[in-house]
Amino acid sequence: MRDDITYQVLTNDEEQYSLWPADRDIPAGWHAEGTTGTKDECTTHIDQVWTDMRPRSLREHMDTH
Repeated sequence: MRDDITYQVLTNDEEQYSLWPADRDIPAGWHAEGTTGTKDECTTHIDQVWTDMRPRSLREHMDTH
């Protein structure tokens, strides 16, 4: 099966990442990160930049305690 969908990379306020079809409205609470491309290109980008899977609030909490 061929995937001709163009995706975009989204982030939320917790600095978590997601793939989303570029032609669809972005869900509330998410923001375009700036990367678009094939599913594989976007997944590769996320794998490179999202190295700590913990939500931002948890990282901050753990850093202060």
